[in-house]
Amino acid sequence: MTLSLFDTDAPHGEASRLTAFSGNRLDRDAEHRTDQSLEDAMNRDGAHILAFAGNRLVLKQREAGLDPLFARHELPVLEPDPAKAVLLGFRQDGSPRIAMPVLTDPEQLALHFRLTDARSAFRDGLADEETLGEVAQGLSLIHWNDAHLFCGKCGTRSESKLGGYKRQCPACNHMMFPRTDPVVIMLTVDVASDLVLLGRGHHFAPGMYSTLAGFVEPGETIEDAVRRETFEESGIRIGRVRYHASQPWPMPHSLMIGCFAEALSSEISRDEQELQDCRWFTRAEVSTMLDADPAGAGPFAPPRGAIANRLTRDWLDWSR
Repeated sequence: MTLSLFDTDAPHGEASRLTAFSGNRLDRDAEHRTDQSLEDAMNRDGAHILAFAGNRLVLKQREAGLDPLFARHELPVLEPDPAKAVLLGFRQDGSPRIAMPVLTDPEQLALHFRLTDARSAFRDGLADEETLGEVAQGLSLIHWNDAHLFCGKCGTRSESKLGGYKRQCPACNHMMFPRTDPVVIMLTVDVASDLVLLGRGHHFAPGMYSTLAGFVEPGETIEDAVRRETFEESGIRIGRVRYHASQPWPMPHSLMIGCFAEALSSEISRDEQELQDCRWFTRAEVSTMLDADPAGAGPFAPPRGAIANRLTRDWLDWSR
């Protein structure tokens, strides 16, 4: 019996580990979080802090290279905002990791430190995989806390609880918890013709093609979201859907859910508001795109670490 891509989890048992921001190995110790946990962690020897100026990570510039970790005594120059800090968890040696917003003007910070967004940090290799995963966690939680400073029911200023994992209204006791926005991102495969469907959004860099993607809506399964989004954007109808990998995406707090989608039709009817182009690609074309220089003349794929790259690369590897 011949197996198809939809009958197995090959070529990787857990492809999520091969995507950017997935290297977080902190012990979050969630079941033991209390309102005192953050303060206790800040006062513990070996505590290190990831500092964020808005949505950008602050890195120290040293002779040995860039360093994203700050000790407590290094924070005052950054004007930390401890009321919005978040306890991320603990490294294997027990040292705490904390995310801390800072208030110093970013232009002034840039005179002495390097500031970078999360996407550039992974693309340019500015931190190791484990730290990148911690950065994703920190950015997502800081953004969520900042967006829920006031009670959604009565408008009273809310209070941070449980080390930044809960906000509570002191007036009506309404409780708020961190959100993660699920996004399906899918490589549509025409099994019989050995083709895959890729598109490019209007905001993409010139020449870049990627997999289609869209938010999961309330009351919708992952599989149905894949079918709906693919049909809405390309007019292609989908049969079987196979989950392949996921990726934390801290822009600001999404979870990318990577799937392979089986095409049941082939005629494209592109949503021109969503996509500038959408077409089928051969295996040879995809292979060339994955190795292409973004500065070159031909089409190219998203960078390594992006889940779109993982999906297309693993489709190629499936037949090898």
